Parts: sequence; structure tokens; C-alpha cells
Amino acid sequence: MLKNGSRGLLVHIPDAQVMTFDINFRAGEYLVDPLKWEVPHLMEHILLGANQLIPKARDFQAELEKNGAYSNATTGVYDITYEAECADFEWDRVLQLLLVAITKPLFLKDEYEAEYGNVAEELTARANNHSRRLSLALRKEFGFLAKTDRERLGLMANVSLEDVQQHYHDTHQAGNMRFCFAGNITPERVREIEAIMTNISLDSGTTRFALPTEMPRKLPKPLVIKNQSVKNIYFFLDAFMERRMSDAESDALNLVNTMFTETLYSKILGAARERGLVYDMGSGLNLSKHSSNWWFGAQVSPRNAKPLFDIMNHEILEVLHGNLPEEEIDAAKQYALGRFQRSGQTVGATAGGYSHRYFFDDHINDYYQMPERIAKVDRDAIVKITREMFTSNIWGLGVLGKTDAEFAAQLNEQASVLWEKPQLI
Repeated sequence: MLKNGSRGLLVHIPDAQVMTFDINFRAGEYLVDPLKWEVPHLMEHILLGANQLIPKARDFQAELEKNGAYSNATTGVYDITYEAECADFEWDRVLQLLLVAITKPLFLKDEYEAEYGNVAEELTARANNHSRRLSLALRKEFGFLAKTDRERLGLMANVSLEDVQQHYHDTHQAGNMRFCFAGNITPERVREIEAIMTNISLDSGTTRFALPTEMPRKLPKPLVIKNQSVKNIYFFLDAFMERRMSDAESDALNLVNTMFTETLYSKILGAARERGLVYDMGSGLNLSKHSSNWWFGAQVSPRNAKPLFDIMNHEILEVLHGNLPEEEIDAAKQYALGRFQRSGQTVGATAGGYSHRYFFDDHINDYYQMPERIAKVDRDAIVKITREMFTSNIWGLGVLGKTDAEFAAQLNEQASVLWEKPQLI
């Protein structure tokens, strides 16, 4: 923690030829009036532009990128993150430019108007992503803060340049800032970076803004989004528990998730492909402040949906029964270990491994312990956490495409067997 209230991680990667910078503020959509949902997104779009040093966005980008450097920014419900990557020889120049953009923006009216159009185009393009549309609509139904891209387009007219400026002043304070830099960070560079970040031209503020309290709720019926132009159906099946699971529990559930869908020979995806039922299928874990979520999703033709659900039900029920051969667990551990070792091949990937959790709750993952954590997962841990996920009875199904409520209800009924007191099976 620095004297100005900000916190950061410096990840030393000896002899790295690039450096990456991720600077995060708790400044997402949850902090604004819901009718002005696009304020943070519009702010992010114009912030890495005209500033007191270079008063034109294109000129600023040309200066930052002239030696092949890269910069970008992302906005979510909770955070805004600014990022840059550059060759090692110009790390200080690029970092200083990134910080000037963040601390000395001009918020020019003409650039705001241009980015307003660009954001509208971005949201229009995203609205054509059926999987994303269904996911956002489901998140909202489950009780989380979310709006679909079409809703966001309709709300853009409520936002003014003054709203953007006010949100910047409210959120871009040193005490609300977290950063993660990775590269060949020698002791001399540590001192330089500490001086730069301590003297950053931001008000200290008070502290990091707290995350919102969101609790999932069971859907009384499946969510159906009809789209006659989509011949296949998109679906997501979500299970929730009303607490954030521990690292050991997430290790166990991630391992069985790997066994289910993450390879072409996996127990659900592999079996479905072997029967020609689906081209691809995904599943994964989402951990929030007060809940944990395990989702399954795919794009599948209506005639293949029920057979796919049969496979999904069978494999999940096998785990709930405790029928999980040791050799399959060992094979999944080997795969998970190899995937972990591959995940740190680049400076950016290594930084990302730390920053995601650090920006969430200031926790620093000890990645040197990951092989040991993977090795510790056993059948009992997998069965226990899987049963708890399906004991909570908080779940729901969403379907998008050329379908109707009756067909969605049939799939919902088919999946409901997973929540029939699995701990007693």
C-alpha cells in the first residue's frame, strides 16, 4: 500500500522483453443511476484520448503506440481497467503516458460526441451476439445488476458529458485504485514505480468502494427469448449457492468441470460429439461477493437438445452418487496441471493470473502453490461441493432461438431432476 492510499502488485519476470500495466478503479455501472447506465462506458472510451499533454486523441494514440505499444480499457458492472503493454526499453515512457491520460483528461465535447457514436456501434454489434444477449438477460432475471445491450442503447440518450465528468471525479481517486505491473521489474525499477505511483496526480479519496450486495434467486420458470431467425437454440443452465466457495472448493469443482466439458474427450462434450449432438459446449464457475455459480451452456439444434440434456444429467448425477473413478480424477489433475503451466507463457497472462482476484478483493494468489492445490483435490471434495451446488435449490434455465415456452418448460423439467435432494441419493 502506498502513502496515497492506492495498492498494487509488481510481478517480477526476469529477462522479460515486455512490460504490462493494468490500472483498475472500482467505477463500474453499479455506482451510477440505472437510467444513466452508460456513463462509465462512455467515460472509459474518451479517457485514453485528449489530455493536457497531447490535446487530441489520435495524436495521443500515435505517440503511445509509435514503438509498437498497445493500450486499451474495459468497463464492467464493478470496475474499469486501463491497460498497456510495451517493449521493455520504453516501459517508463509508456507508463507515464498512460498515467497522463488517466489523471489529466480533457473530456473534449467533439471527442465525446464521436465516442458516443462508437459506443452505440459497439452495443449494436454486441446485441447481435445471441449467447451474450441470453447471458445478460439471465443474469438480470437471477437478481444481479445487468442490462442487455439493447437496453443500454435505449439509455444512452440519458447521459451527458457533465455526467461523465462527474463520474470521473467521483471514482478516479488514489484510494480507489489498484494496479498490477509485470515484467523485468528490478529493484531499481521497484523504487521508480513506487515513486511514480505515489506521486500520481489524483486526489487520495477515502478508500476502495465496496462491492454491491447481490443475492441470486431461483427462476419460477425458464426465461425464453424468441428469435425466429435463429434455427438452433442457445441455452444456459445455472446453479447457485448462497456463499462464495473457498479456494479448495473451487479447485475441486473446477476439476470436475474440466472433466465435463473442457476437452473433446470430456464426459459431457466428448460423449455428445461422439453421438453428433453438438459442435461445442461450455461450462464454468463464477464467484461473486456472496454467491457461487456453476453454469452449462451450448448452441444446439432443437432435436438434439433433449439427448444432450440426458447426457448432462447422467454425468452430473454420477458425481452426485459418488461414482467418479480415481483414474479419471488423476487424469483430470494431469490435464489441469499442464494447463496451469501453459497459462503463464506470456507476461500478460502471468499478470492476469494475479490481477483478476487482486482487483476483486485485494487477495494475492500464491501461484507457486497451485500444483499442490491441484494434487490435494480428491473424490470426497468433488462430491461434497457438487452436492452443495445442487442442494441450494437456486437455479434456472434460459433459452433463446426458434422455440417456445412449452419446449423450454420440457427442458426445464428434464433438468430439474438434478435438484431432487441429491445429497440423499
